[in-house]
Amino acid sequence: MNGIHDMGGLHGMGPVEREKNEPVFHARWEGRVFALRRAMGAWGKWNLEATRYEVELVPAADYLRMSYYQRQFVAFIELMVKRGLMTQAEAESGKEARGSPKAVPALTVTQARTLVTQGVPASRNVPVPSRFQPGQRVRALNINPKGHTRLPRYARGKVGAIDRDHGVHVFPDTNAHFLGEKPQHVYSVRFTARELWGEQASLRDSVYIDMWDDYLESA
Repeated sequence: MNGIHDMGGLHGMGPVEREKNEPVFHARWEGRVFALRRAMGAWGKWNLEATRYEVELVPAADYLRMSYYQRQFVAFIELMVKRGLMTQAEAESGKEARGSPKAVPALTVTQARTLVTQGVPASRNVPVPSRFQPGQRVRALNINPKGHTRLPRYARGKVGAIDRDHGVHVFPDTNAHFLGEKPQHVYSVRFTARELWGEQASLRDSVYIDMWDDYLESA
């Protein structure tokens, strides 16, 4: 979707600040948010793309004001309510409602270790034909979806070339809205900097963007 979260290539956002020796978590509560999101995801009420889309729904002013884990926490609470794991009243009060059902956690310690170290693969071993081949010139579609997409605005309508085929993966645009995984090929597409940002960009620079079949057409 078009929103403040898609700020790649925008002017005026300032330099990317790199924190030397940055810790995994800046505060203990950030680690708790990370653990809670992973643990509750084991119930299978949502998927990775759905969590990303929920973060994108955070209002622009809040999105810019909040830190990464603050945004993640706000989106996590919204997902919990929307998928029936808590009520809005419970979210606001911080207390469980009287008579609310109890359930055994879906995630064991062993499963948690595997989840943290290996993640949740998005690749799929299914026989899906590729639409494009390495070296082929392609154009990114100029679309403005209302829902989730991984196609950045700065690349829409731009022409590049297929560098490599990563194989078949889940399509985030449908999976985020529980419309099916729609597995398809993902390619690393090379765009020259000048194609993306005009003649003022360096002739030597290029950007490689991972793009699904449904984002591309022959150029």
